[in-house]
Amino acid sequence: MEEHSDAFVFFGATGDLAYKEIFPALQVLIQQGHFDVPIIGVAKSGWSLDRLKERARDSLKHHGGVDPESFDELSARLLYVDGDYQDASTYELLRRALGAAKRPLHYLAIPPSMFATVVAHLAQSNCAKNARVVVEKPFGRDLASAQALDRTLHEYFPESAIFRIDHYLGKEPVQNLLYFRFANSFLEPIWNHEHIQSVQVTMAEEFGVQGRGKFYEEVGAIRDVVQNHLLQVMVLLVMDPPASSDAVCIRDEKIRIMRAMRPLEPSCVVRGQFNSYRREPGVFPDSHVETFAAVCFYIDNWRWAGVPFYIRSGKCLPVTATEVFVSLKNPPHSVFGEAVPSQANYFRFRLNPDFVISVGARIKAGGEAMVGEEVELIAHEDAADNRLLPYARLLGDAMRGDPTLFNRQDAVEAAWRVIDPVLGNVTPLHKYEPHTWGPAEADAIAANIGGWHNPRPCEKLPTWIPRGF
Repeated sequence: MEEHSDAFVFFGATGDLAYKEIFPALQVLIQQGHFDVPIIGVAKSGWSLDRLKERARDSLKHHGGVDPESFDELSARLLYVDGDYQDASTYELLRRALGAAKRPLHYLAIPPSMFATVVAHLAQSNCAKNARVVVEKPFGRDLASAQALDRTLHEYFPESAIFRIDHYLGKEPVQNLLYFRFANSFLEPIWNHEHIQSVQVTMAEEFGVQGRGKFYEEVGAIRDVVQNHLLQVMVLLVMDPPASSDAVCIRDEKIRIMRAMRPLEPSCVVRGQFNSYRREPGVFPDSHVETFAAVCFYIDNWRWAGVPFYIRSGKCLPVTATEVFVSLKNPPHSVFGEAVPSQANYFRFRLNPDFVISVGARIKAGGEAMVGEEVELIAHEDAADNRLLPYARLLGDAMRGDPTLFNRQDAVEAAWRVIDPVLGNVTPLHKYEPHTWGPAEADAIAANIGGWHNPRPCEKLPTWIPRGF
């Protein structure tokens, strides 16, 4: 049994991530009775503790609502250290704020360029002893920088104390992919190249960069979501069954499938940029950073040999939705003499903003003729309202020392090996109009499977619906 962390320190306490995600997560953890430790915010903003408490209240007001009792406890536990991350005196103040705490958890909600500086100062000030550290993605900018970051972290923390957080792994619908795969026996006989034609994962966002142009210039769509979020979703979908739910077993199966992924080739990648992106604040007027990416890759093992896997992500697309679409092969013989249907059977996993698991099938249409129509069977549907916040789940796990939902370094490196060959400007950048499905050149990527499956807007669906994608 791992010892529970006895203090929570979050660097970047006045930043955007803390405002949108960390304060709401802390309130949830307090509501659950799982967070009875000091909470110490660290930032260089010239703020007072009272101002940070006001920021926390405003955060909760706009992200889930203020629970008076829980907020009072959060406010009572909250401390603040204002100082420069490069100044040793900041960490002396932190050491005093930690008081009797012996096993703190340090969460770095700061630019990755500051990770090395902060962890070195934590060690020098004796704040790293018996501590854990949580680092935000991106874990490097490519394979070489990811390996360099890992060496830096391991100078001061053992692997068991390092938690590489990808909030997508804490989402309830993403967790359900793993559960649905291995809690049901009917999938396994068909979950292979003999029955599955192709797999698509689309992460569409109707909005643009929302004032984060400077950040986006440093990452782009491939680094921002393809290398981490969407590859992780694909891994959960296609990995082999783990021996148990033990963290080591699950992570071992993840890395096994990632090592079988073939590195991307430039011919299998289309990058795009929406037309008004270069007018965004913080964006270079001649920017070649992609706001859209479509890729196709293969997994070289017996289960998935020859099956194409497609990932697509973009800003300023027609809807905001994340969806997995698994197309099955058509029956080998048409018993009823019908033409081959344009859409075979499928499984659809809607992960955001609503959560849907559905199956596409054919039934006989009404009338005397033996002709069919396509329907969708909704196996499960749920709104987002009752889900545990991803950061609440993940921070709670990190405090307990449970690494199951966090990235292991070998998995991080395996993902970069897949993506590395297409980073930068090795492929052309194509323009596209906002609120379209990206540049027309992306259609060629999925042409041999009949084109992309475009998620529809969030809507309430009946148990059976006629096919109408």
